[in-house]
Amino acid sequence: MAPSSLLAPAVAAPLTTTLLARYRAVRQQTEALCRPLLPEDTVVQPMIDVSPPKWHLAHTTWFFETFLLAAHQPNYQVFHPDYAFLFNSYYNSLGSRVNRADRGTLSRPALDEVYAYRAYVDAQMEELLRTQFGAEQTPPESFAMLLELGLQHEQQHQELLATDIKYILSTSPLAPAYLPASSDAPATTTSLLPATWLPVQGGVYRIGYEGSDFCFDNEQNPHDVYVADFALQNRLVTNAEYLEFMEAGGYRDFRYWLGEGWELVQEQHWQAPLYWVRQDTGWFRFTHHGLRPLEPAAPVTHVSFYEADAYAHWAGARLPTEQEWEIAARQFQPEAAAGTFLESRSFDPQPLPADAAPDQCHQLLGDAWEWTYSAYHPYPGYARAAGALGEYNGKFMLNQLVLRGGSCATPESHIRLTYRNFFHPDKRWQFTGIRLAR
Repeated sequence: MAPSSLLAPAVAAPLTTTLLARYRAVRQQTEALCRPLLPEDTVVQPMIDVSPPKWHLAHTTWFFETFLLAAHQPNYQVFHPDYAFLFNSYYNSLGSRVNRADRGTLSRPALDEVYAYRAYVDAQMEELLRTQFGAEQTPPESFAMLLELGLQHEQQHQELLATDIKYILSTSPLAPAYLPASSDAPATTTSLLPATWLPVQGGVYRIGYEGSDFCFDNEQNPHDVYVADFALQNRLVTNAEYLEFMEAGGYRDFRYWLGEGWELVQEQHWQAPLYWVRQDTGWFRFTHHGLRPLEPAAPVTHVSFYEADAYAHWAGARLPTEQEWEIAARQFQPEAAAGTFLESRSFDPQPLPADAAPDQCHQLLGDAWEWTYSAYHPYPGYARAAGALGEYNGKFMLNQLVLRGGSCATPESHIRLTYRNFFHPDKRWQFTGIRLAR
């Protein structure tokens, strides 16, 4: 496979009802995420990083229409000629588009029309799959790659939907709940398992994706790296531990902070992670289930890189590099099912169970994205794909930091140890957390 490919080589398989079932399941999960919302909720854009849910519904549909149907369905008719302008995200090679900050001005098309757009494209996609590639045929590799990319792209937007919905509802004075709290949710626990340090021997290690299934192009080109001896904590930093940092004056002492971070603390008047609210009876957090008491033993989330780094300095440790994180993750081989993912619908990372083994590494996949002290740069030999798909990852490889591991809003089938997420260091609306290294 050429280095410019967005995907790793895929094992060819006949197009069967299994593939159609996967397509339907991904598309239906997006709509299920929006089902608890009022139509008015789906238009709101309280900050530039957040997109209205209605826009997510339409943009993911535009992706299939543009990259698959228009290219592979003979005589395909677009649903609406203006939708390419309304719902293109950042693909300059595909023409002009609505400014990202203005997505909240799109009161039209109505939500019902967006759902009709999704139904139209879904019907056309199923027709394409059935007529062009019958049950006993194998799709061309280029088509199969684009189809998988479209599904993975929609899963990325499912995570964004979950986090954008939380931010949108948090800005309402009514603090509405997205979902009622589960009646069988575990009771709040104050027990806190002590963190342990897991040593990793220094040396030369290989990182990057080497499998045969899907991966993004920014994971490709496996290569050797050298690391010195280091140790990684066996779990994420908890709310209780972060609260100790706050109560020790962490947000008032410049000594723990990088210069840019300290400026943000003063300009934005940060005193706690995003969504934390101080009330007479103690600290609360705004969640998908409304305002809830702080869970001391749960992983802290919604912290910027600057906050994560300041906490690490205060704790006498540091953040891991992405190379260290991947090396340790490969060594400890976590089970994906052990984490908290989107499918749980808890929309919050969970405390470790009381019987969690101290000599094992926990919460590596799911629960919270983990900030690393690594800039988002291309791997050696990286080359952008030709055409519009070359804009998917490559043009963002500057001034951002890598996060690893996925979160409680990540679909479980979407994450892997080599996955490289990336955000600017000030961002807090994602489920971003902290794991210490030394």
